[in-house]
Amino acid sequence: MGYRIFLAGASGAVGRRLIPQLLKAGHQVTGTTRLAAKAEQLRVLGVEPLVIDVFDANALLRAMASSKPDIVIHQLTDLPAGLDPSRMGEAIVRNASIRDEGTHNLVKAAIAAGARRMVAQSIAWAYAPGPEPHTEADPLDSEAQGDRGISMAGVIALEKWVLASPPLAGAVLRYGQLYGPGTGRDAPAGSAPLHVDAAAYAALLAVDSALSGAVNVAKANTYVSTQKAVGELGWHADYRLPT
Repeated sequence: MGYRIFLAGASGAVGRRLIPQLLKAGHQVTGTTRLAAKAEQLRVLGVEPLVIDVFDANALLRAMASSKPDIVIHQLTDLPAGLDPSRMGEAIVRNASIRDEGTHNLVKAAIAAGARRMVAQSIAWAYAPGPEPHTEADPLDSEAQGDRGISMAGVIALEKWVLASPPLAGAVLRYGQLYGPGTGRDAPAGSAPLHVDAAAYAALLAVDSALSGAVNVAKANTYVSTQKAVGELGWHADYRLPT
C-alpha cells in the first residue's frame, strides 16, 4: 500500500538514498530541503520538493497541512561537507538544536496534519558506559559532558518528542556511524558502522512495520545488539541500492 510520505531532510545523505526506495515501494513523497538550489535535484528524483527551515514552526505547520502526510520520516541533520573536523564543534550545537527544537516542531506539525506515524533518525553510540553489546533497553548517556553532553541532550530530546507524543506513533532508528555515498566516509569506521543504503532501507521497512520504540541499526558488532532490527524489521546490513 502506498502512503503519503513527508520526508524531512530529503536532500541529506540518507534522504537521497531513501527516495528511490520509497518511490519503488509506491509511496508519494514530499521532500524538504533548506536550500532552494537543491529543490530541482529532488524534483528530478521524483519527489515534490519543499524548501523550508524546520525552525520556522508556522511555515512547517502550513506545509505539513498542505501535504497531508500519512507518515513523517525525520532524517534532518546539519553536518559539514566531508565531516570537516574544523567545523564539527559548531555542527554539534546545530545538530542538537535540530534534534530538540526542530523535532518538536515536526511532531507538532505532524499531529496537526493528522499524520499517524513518525520514523526518526537517532544514533547508536549514545549509550551510557556499561556491559556490551548494548540493547535498546540500556540507558542513554545522560551524564555526558562537553561536546558529547551537547549531542546527548539533543538525542534524548529527539527520542522523547518522537516516542512520547500521542496520538502520533513513533519509531526511532539508532543508526551506527554512516559510510558510503554522501557521508564523508568511504569505508566502515567506528564502533558500529552502517552503510548509508542500509540505513535508508531500515527507514523504508519501518514505514510498513508496527515497530515502536527505539531500534539499533548497524553492521554486526560488539558495541550494540542489532537483533531487534533483524527480527522485528526483517532488516539486513548488506542491503545496497542497485548501481
